[in-house]
Amino acid sequence: MSELVIHASGLRRTFKDLVAVDHLDLDVTAGEIFGLVGPDGAGKSTTMRMLTGILNPTSGQAQVAGFDVVKDSEPLKEHIGYMSQRFGLYADLTVMENINFYADIYGVSSRDRGGKIDQLLGFSNLTPFQHRLAGNLSGGMKQKLGLACALIHTPRVLFLDEPTNGVDPVSRRDFWRILYQLVRDGVTIFVSTAYLDEAERCNRLALLHQGRLVGVGTPQEVKQLMPGALLEVRTNAPRRTAALLREKLTEATVGLFGDRVHLATRDAVATEKQARDILNEAGFEVLSIRPIAPSLEDVFVSVIAQPAAAS
Repeated sequence: MSELVIHASGLRRTFKDLVAVDHLDLDVTAGEIFGLVGPDGAGKSTTMRMLTGILNPTSGQAQVAGFDVVKDSEPLKEHIGYMSQRFGLYADLTVMENINFYADIYGVSSRDRGGKIDQLLGFSNLTPFQHRLAGNLSGGMKQKLGLACALIHTPRVLFLDEPTNGVDPVSRRDFWRILYQLVRDGVTIFVSTAYLDEAERCNRLALLHQGRLVGVGTPQEVKQLMPGALLEVRTNAPRRTAALLREKLTEATVGLFGDRVHLATRDAVATEKQARDILNEAGFEVLSIRPIAPSLEDVFVSVIAQPAAAS
């Protein structure tokens, strides 16, 4: 059985009347990439700040790498790396100076840091830029430098709070290549993201909505959470099609995905007939309506729509 490196039970955090995280239960095992997925305001950053010992929970408990996040918050920091959304790089220091600064903070000896820094520069492709000021790096390179700084003390668990937010697609791909290498080297990674395509890259993930956990499992298991079926609608006017179907199809969840409209429904046959009738009556050219397998984005839109519809 794999070692449990993160265990949270009933984790809750409130800010006055706002419930940011509501009774969260999570288990993360050693050597996996675990994704915390949700839109802005879902509670991802608050969860991460509690698990890293920065923010005390209002109630509940959590252990990370064998340490209680409240009672052992200081010794915990020696065993984890944390890269927040606003990671503290110093623009007027070079790449090398930033890494050495964090090595000093974590108490990494001069003897131990030389080879480690070379390794971090190498696998992040920052070696040619080690003397460049951090303020002059591109967004993707800044993220790689932040990652190198968070890894300088060889943490067991790495927490990354939306690390690729605002980063170009090529840099995002490079960043994930580095994460896979870290897992092969024995690091457990806990990453939050609002990108559903990135969630597909995780070994397991948790869907978070308004502070509540709405699903946990492998990407394939989470896709099974979607009730009913999914229909793909293609017409000559996808945006207007989506707007019309949102208005008329009250029993289905409607989403626009590029030039395709997706309908999540419990009754595929009835919904297909209704959609055809509505679109034909409005004068749209219906190119096709067919059942398809759901993506994580479809599942998330469908799952979060259910409590909204009930409230």
